[in-house]
Amino acid sequence: MFTVSRPSLAPLALVVAATIWGVVWYPYRLLEAAGLSGSLATLLTYLVALAAMLAIYRPKRPWPTDSRGLLLAVALTAGWTNLAYVLAVIDGEIVRVLLLFYLAPLWTVLFARLILGERSGIWGAAIIALALAGACVMLNSPGQPLPLPANAAEWLGLSAGVGFALSNVLSRRLKRVSTPRRSVWIFSGVLLITFLPAMGGGTAPTVLAGLGAADYGLAVLTGLLLVVATLTAQYGLAHTPANRAIVILLTELVAAAFFSWYWAGEAMTAREWLGGGLIVAASLLSGKMEQGEDHA
Repeated sequence: MFTVSRPSLAPLALVVAATIWGVVWYPYRLLEAAGLSGSLATLLTYLVALAAMLAIYRPKRPWPTDSRGLLLAVALTAGWTNLAYVLAVIDGEIVRVLLLFYLAPLWTVLFARLILGERSGIWGAAIIALALAGACVMLNSPGQPLPLPANAAEWLGLSAGVGFALSNVLSRRLKRVSTPRRSVWIFSGVLLITFLPAMGGGTAPTVLAGLGAADYGLAVLTGLLLVVATLTAQYGLAHTPANRAIVILLTELVAAAFFSWYWAGEAMTAREWLGGGLIVAASLLSGKMEQGEDHA
């Protein structure tokens, strides 16, 4: 019988989480093809995720009252992150969107300085330089004066990375709040952010009524995958050194690159590979910087 040793469990959990995030764009595209907008698909799948999380996790005592405002801030920023990510991967080129999302270490350095007063030193400067260089190389196009995202999907991917960095920086003040409780708040934040755009226009009830059993089954499966990705990622991050974890989490880009080619026929150019390599290097350095902070 195949068994997984305890030391291997945390890295395996990170691989599972990264792989799910690298392929979750595909069911969202299928749901869009079935008639669901990106925002309505997000609302439906995160309702499933929240219901599943509440079934798994039942708080036994109230959270500290001084954390509620910060929890709400984290929930709303993470809510935008998840909505923007879904909208971006539905319409954009998968790997380009993910690479723009992976500029998050750059924003993390800046937010940590502005909000927490942390000085990142030489590692932070190297992260900023590599991430900016990678973005400029990847986004530079003939006839375009500035290396900026080319369409709405890429801007959404970029903003998702900004939201992810901000929510992570804010979360550093929530060490007393358990991961399941933060997850419940984050899923609730997605629903709050998504409700108005999903229900706007009044067509949502008609669209939902027109879905088949297979479409609802796919939405439920996607919501459960989101829960699995959240719990495995949090377990893996809690039991894996930061510099090792960031390397494993880059499995997401590998999965996305392969399956976007296999399922959607997307392929990256040499310039995008070069820019992506620099952005990945910035992510790897962010793990090194976090390792230094842990030992400080």
